[in-house]
Amino acid sequence: MDFLTLFTIYVVLVLTCIVLVCKYSGQQQSPLHLLLNYITKVLAPFTPKWLKRFSQWTLHRVFHQRSNMFIYMHILLEGAVYAEYSYEVFGYCNDMGTTLISLSVPYTLLAVSTVLFFLCIKTDPGTVTKNSISGQLHIYSYDRRLFHPGVPCPTCQLIKPARSKHCRVCNRCVQRFDHHCVWVNNCIGAQNTRYFLLYLISLCAMAGDIVLLTGDMLLHAVLHSGLLQASYIDEHGQQQPAGLLFVIQHLFLTFPRIVFMLGFLIFVFFLLAGYALFHSYLALVNQTSNEWYKSRGYTCQHCHPTVTGDNFCSPAPDHSKRYFYSRGLLRNLGEVFFPPKAIQKKEN
Repeated sequence: MDFLTLFTIYVVLVLTCIVLVCKYSGQQQSPLHLLLNYITKVLAPFTPKWLKRFSQWTLHRVFHQRSNMFIYMHILLEGAVYAEYSYEVFGYCNDMGTTLISLSVPYTLLAVSTVLFFLCIKTDPGTVTKNSISGQLHIYSYDRRLFHPGVPCPTCQLIKPARSKHCRVCNRCVQRFDHHCVWVNNCIGAQNTRYFLLYLISLCAMAGDIVLLTGDMLLHAVLHSGLLQASYIDEHGQQQPAGLLFVIQHLFLTFPRIVFMLGFLIFVFFLLAGYALFHSYLALVNQTSNEWYKSRGYTCQHCHPTVTGDNFCSPAPDHSKRYFYSRGLLRNLGEVFFPPKAIQKKEN
């Protein structure tokens, strides 16, 4: 199998994974779940009972309960990238004459990202409790479109404040609920959306900066070696000028780990950049992921007032009220970075 075939397979697999993650993130039914269910049914007659129980417990633990597995995976991937950067790219760039300040930027961004990552994990997103609900009910008004007054949470048995939602993974109602993020093992809500948005931006900056430094190193290696003016003998014995594919193949064979890391970071950068832009847009219009998803085909509770869950009947969406909570760009950003506190009533 030649280099072009291997490289094409690599690109197709990565792009397919990215598309599947973007398309099915947050959905209960996905190709992965269907594949796992199919494999489980096929292997069920041949699987010992103890292994069945263990696999069911593991899958439930990973996908339906709070788990630190994705946090460890995130740290492992980040550590692998920085180990390769420190071991090879830093030395090459230093020999090329790149300033130490430029080479130190990724480490500075790593420190900032680590702090924001920790804040996303440890900050309470705004849990709705019996003690705080009286004040949280008055923070946001009900739009009577996606959120209606007097609707209790079937699980918590508490009246749901506007913009809140019950997270099945964390088993709690969260104020201004955005989504549950497995990578930080926490809900993203009113009190930690700012950290999550800054964390995404810092990750993009981190990946982008390492991509630029690595790309500059590889470009310097190509120019210094004179590959662009080189030629080679093809399989038919003809002399051919070295084109772009030949240069990429040479770099892949000479710096395999660096090129693999560069390709991985480029895909990660575009994936994270799209996600960061989406959440920046939501911050500018004062909307959450939960509200954005519901507003695409929202349902109304007025037709069935007895319904207490999140699924209601479905008249045609009223897009004129799509940004009900928007108060202008500055005030919207102010609400994200300085979230309103619950109103505490004084006791006589």
